[in-house]
Amino acid sequence: QVQLVESGGGLVQAGGSLRLSCAASGRTFSSYAMGWFRQAPGKEREFVAVIRWDGGSQDYADSVKGRFTISRDNTKNKVYLQMNSLKPEDTAVYYCAQARLRYGSDQYKNYDYWGQGTQVTVSS
Repeated sequence: QVQLVESGGGLVQAGGSLRLSCAASGRTFSSYAMGWFRQAPGKEREFVAVIRWDGGSQDYADSVKGRFTISRDNTKNKVYLQMNSLKPEDTAVYYCAQARLRYGSDQYKNYDYWGQGTQVTVSS
């Protein structure tokens, strides 16, 4: 059974930084793309970033390009989301997800497993 556990969320002022981590267990981590999604109150879950199975390719939502960086360490079964220049509109619960395939997707239906989420709050 796959388990994904996020950590690193918190309260930060606008312009600040946070680094989210997601620890995975249960199946061969290095065989699957990993993604980050977020959901703000009253809004639908939205794609943030995805990284290919080997870390060789990444993709980002337009709203976070240039500010967020996704990375992974297949030796530690972890994926990370470095978030810089945070804005109040980045406030949401952030979810780590494991894709069905090696290559990335911005569609949540293409992800098999999800973490419980970690809250990120950016104050103005």
